[in-house]
Amino acid sequence: MEALQRLHNRGSISTGYNIDNSLVLESDNSERLHKTPSGAGNRRTFTISFWTKRTEINGVKQYIFEAGNSDSNTDRFTLRFGTGDTFDIQSQSTWLITNRVFRDTSAYYHFVIKVDTTDSTAANRIKLYVNGVEETSFSTDNRSSINQNNDFPVNNTEIHNIGSSPIEGGLYYNGYIAEWVQIDGTASAPTEFGEFDDDTGIWKPKSVSASGTNGFYLDFKDSSNMGNDAGGGLDFTLVNITSADQATDTPTNNFCTLNILNALSNGGGNNEYTEGATKAKALETAEMASGTMAVAQGKWYYECKALTNSDIMPGWGVPNKWGHHSNNPGYDEYSFAAHWVGRAYYYGNSYIDFSPSVSWGTNDIISVALDADNGFCYWAKNGTWMNGGSPTSGSTGTGGFNYIGGSTGANMEIVDGDFLIPAFRTNYAPNASILLNFGGFTTISISSAESDADGYGTFEYAPPSGYYALCTKNLEEYG
Repeated sequence: MEALQRLHNRGSISTGYNIDNSLVLESDNSERLHKTPSGAGNRRTFTISFWTKRTEINGVKQYIFEAGNSDSNTDRFTLRFGTGDTFDIQSQSTWLITNRVFRDTSAYYHFVIKVDTTDSTAANRIKLYVNGVEETSFSTDNRSSINQNNDFPVNNTEIHNIGSSPIEGGLYYNGYIAEWVQIDGTASAPTEFGEFDDDTGIWKPKSVSASGTNGFYLDFKDSSNMGNDAGGGLDFTLVNITSADQATDTPTNNFCTLNILNALSNGGGNNEYTEGATKAKALETAEMASGTMAVAQGKWYYECKALTNSDIMPGWGVPNKWGHHSNNPGYDEYSFAAHWVGRAYYYGNSYIDFSPSVSWGTNDIISVALDADNGFCYWAKNGTWMNGGSPTSGSTGTGGFNYIGGSTGANMEIVDGDFLIPAFRTNYAPNASILLNFGGFTTISISSAESDADGYGTFEYAPPSGYYALCTKNLEEYG
């Protein structure tokens, strides 16, 4: 089932407390953070809390955290997503593996790992909470093997890694990480880090801090030092991480990304998704991709760029109706897209040529503006709107593609009020890549750093007046 976000999703809402930044980790770049405390803290009682949005579901173990120097029961403590997308807390002898799988790549999960080996009840010595609720269903539960008053390597003078397992030879993590907090000496309840929203019942972050000898707090706000401990302790050392890995996609303002689950559930898998799920590379022939957020009203903006080869098609489609991996966007009655030769495709491989004639190639940035209130879509090449388009022309639709009727959309079955998702096709050549920028993170080189009228998103070109980035704060207000 494809993961889509419309108005709300867990761990992804606007709150009174805002998280400004996150860190994007990419396994292809071997990215991780590490530090080794100079002195020992409390190795029996501690809490780890973090928010994360996954960006790759690939059947490979992905380590989020590891403390320890060797592969032994007594000198290792790890947190990871397993090969089946379970959440595992393990040493060489695994203690907990959830029955629940974590495959939603459209929203943030909040994890709290509460440890107190002084507790006389073995089942209380490690507890796992997800989005404020204790996880109780496990396929493996070996907590009875943890001796009372056991000392873990956490808070000891051993290396603490975020984003990989050097002991396992890498196994890097792919995803967004925000608000990482470690509490030394206290087994804290999840309510120390989050709370349920009164109106929606959704779990949301609240202001946090670190405490104890080796406690730390990573807020990822300092782009010049992404390993900065905002709690005042020893900073983390960065490995292959730079300011370019900072994002504004966070649990309190979650941005659209490429929908990995949609590709898998529709028989795809021939696209490789990387860079915070903002890059798609065709591994064989042309592949289709789509976004994680759907809209039925309002005005929305995103940018894309052909990284290698130019034959890309950016547009929009109706979720679960557009053919996805069986059809290019614009080749059926439920989608439409612009083609690099300068035309808009719609139902039955029909098209209209833009006038004056225009085409685009590698490294050109294509802007896409959807006016869902009036039923028009506009495309721009490097900041110039094609077909004489005027995205602010409202119901007149000057130079726009009318996707719900009129001479350009007469054969389409998209109606007013249908949800639409960003829809794409990569080039037919193997290894052709497309970069997306929905505003929260991108590897497109941005020189001008434009935002929408509410200050959200970072784009190369300014969104037209009244158009907004695809993020949860904007969806809540305009979607």
